[in-house]
Formats: sequence, structure tokens, C-alpha cells
Amino acid sequence: MISRKGAPNIKGPGKLRYVVEQTFALLHQFKRLAVRWERRVELHDAFISLACSLICWRSLKKAAS
Repeated sequence: MISRKGAPNIKGPGKLRYVVEQTFALLHQFKRLAVRWERRVELHDAFISLACSLICWRSLKKAAS
């Protein structure tokens, strides 16, 4: 069961929903990933990997400062 948006006390599956929604929101900051323009799956996977690397680097940079 997925808890409703805005419901207090996020536990269990509701916590998973928050993580998934947050991840998609972070990935959609990269316009090239919001709409898939690449015809080859390998290129799209490479851009997703690059976006994930940039997201991790930004969060580590923010934590270090």
C-alpha cells in the first residue's frame, strides 16, 4: 500500500514512494532526460548514468561545504 501524498508519518511503502518521486524530480532537471530524444538505448543509459553522477557530485559538494 502506498500512502497518500501529504499524509503524516511516512512509514514503509510511503517512504519508498518519496524516494522514487524525489529521484524522478532530480532526473527531470536534466532536459535531455525529460524527453527521450536518443534512438539508441545505450546513449540514453549513458545520459542517465551521467545525470546520476552529477546529482551525487552535487550532493557531496553541498555536504562538504
